[in-house]
Amino acid sequence: MAKVAWQAGIDYVSGALCKCGKKEPHKHGRMLLATHRRAATTSDSCNRIYLRDESNFVKSNSTEAMWARSRFQAIAEMVHNRSRDLTHISQDQMDFIAQRNNPRGKKTMKAYYWYICGREYDAQHPRP
Repeated sequence: MAKVAWQAGIDYVSGALCKCGKKEPHKHGRMLLATHRRAATTSDSCNRIYLRDESNFVKSNSTEAMWARSRFQAIAEMVHNRSRDLTHISQDQMDFIAQRNNPRGKKTMKAYYWYICGREYDAQHPRP
């Protein structure tokens, strides 16, 4: 991964700049992929560029990868539900404001939700 500064007049590029060829005369195993982060972030660097080889195109089915996918899906659902739960909103907002200026405090409410829901999930589901 590399940070990218595009030429003046180009704000961002998103997508494959060079796809790997699948047919014989142009077969090569590399892909050049540019991304632009649209999600809320505290970083000013939103453009990234990746050079991916053939081994990165196949999704891993290892136990660790499967566990990480299921953890992400469960925490995403917890964040979605907790952010809309009226019984937690006011306390969560007060707790967020209290921690946000700490050196390791979360700077956005969404990041704070991911942090507390992640801790809650990890307490209930120990890592294999």
